[in-house]
Amino acid sequence: MIHPIVETQDIRESCYVQASLPAATFNIKNKTVVEICQNLEMGFNFYPSVRSKPCRPLPLTRRIEIFFRKLWWHHKRQLIDCIISLGAITLGKTSVGFLFLLAICIYKLRRRHLSLDDTLEEFLHSHNNLMPIRYSYLQIKRMTKGFKCKLGEGGYGLVYKGKLQSGHPVAIKVLIKSKAKGQDFINEVATIGRIHHVNVARLIGFCVDGSKRALVYDFMPNGSLDAFIFPNKGKNVSLNRKTMYDIAVGVARGIEYLHRGCDKQILHFDIKPHNILLDENFVPKISDFGLAKLYPVDDSIVSLTAARGTLGYIAPELFYKNIGGISCKADVYSFGMLLMEIVGRRKNVNAFTEHTSQIYFPSWIYDRVNQGENLELGDVTEGEKRIVRKLLIVAFWCIQMKPVDRPSMGKVLEMLEGEVEFLRMPSKPFLYPQEMTNED
Repeated sequence: MIHPIVETQDIRESCYVQASLPAATFNIKNKTVVEICQNLEMGFNFYPSVRSKPCRPLPLTRRIEIFFRKLWWHHKRQLIDCIISLGAITLGKTSVGFLFLLAICIYKLRRRHLSLDDTLEEFLHSHNNLMPIRYSYLQIKRMTKGFKCKLGEGGYGLVYKGKLQSGHPVAIKVLIKSKAKGQDFINEVATIGRIHHVNVARLIGFCVDGSKRALVYDFMPNGSLDAFIFPNKGKNVSLNRKTMYDIAVGVARGIEYLHRGCDKQILHFDIKPHNILLDENFVPKISDFGLAKLYPVDDSIVSLTAARGTLGYIAPELFYKNIGGISCKADVYSFGMLLMEIVGRRKNVNAFTEHTSQIYFPSWIYDRVNQGENLELGDVTEGEKRIVRKLLIVAFWCIQMKPVDRPSMGKVLEMLEGEVEFLRMPSKPFLYPQEMTNED
């Protein structure tokens, strides 16, 4: 990728490019929404080699031009503020000057807003072959009857219950204060808009109306999985082990589809109980693609500028770069932590347990399974014990510290659908990379 302050002729005149490499991710700083979309479609980025050798010095006029371009690129905000300040000094004492400065501020804000709208419109136009239905904000307001019934809050907005003209119930997520110039909206539409799978939430439509952004999904009457796992969520219904097992298998199928079933590899980066929705038959649907990333299917290792996800479910390689590269195995780790919570019906880390040994559930339960001790599951049948043991062994494999030691989601699905007798226990998952060093 050529830096915005450098033009292609500069490279031809002053250096040679040693290599051009496909890049999985990119720095979104100073990027437009269209550029982000283009990178999400995974084109090739070109980087001038840091070892490039100059062939001859640039002409003086060219160096001066590049200097001022760099000055504007890196300090344009300060230069604009300086111009406004000079205007304030010159004209600020008069009412005309005040109105002039006010007009400049309004113009800047308006131009920035319209620019974002134009780029979003360009994105939607260029991807209209995979777009769901587009609604106006007035239609969204009518669907929700003025946003009366709030269902909850997601990572990027508020969720309301609504109804289409046909009477079909929907859940509408209204995005608020986008942190990346609409990237969260684009992530969801560009990923979930192309997905059709029974275990992935279906995007019915969307809204881009001025500054208003909304996403329209199928309504899931049983809410999210966390309400059935954690006692403090207040659900009166307790799901049996067989239903929980079916939910786990459904989620695994959905993640496997995201990784290998589309024309792009989709990494979710936020698999957790709150993002697993349940329909009227408790069929699980993976939702909330605000942190998702698209990569070529053949990419085994990808790049990220920063860790993303929810603490407690984030794979360790997103923090500790020395234990392995970032890949689809990050979602495998999150799925393993989700399996642990399905079995334990508690948070994996709970500082308020009766015994300190049970604070970190995966470590405590691993010792009991490995030593053949009672798992304290209460009144369960022999079949349910087999289900629990299978879920735990698969979870232990998924949460291995090193990504290379974790199975793919295809292998995870194979283990879940196979017989527990054929599963072997992996080594004990470490909580921190330092433990691996000490063990070695």
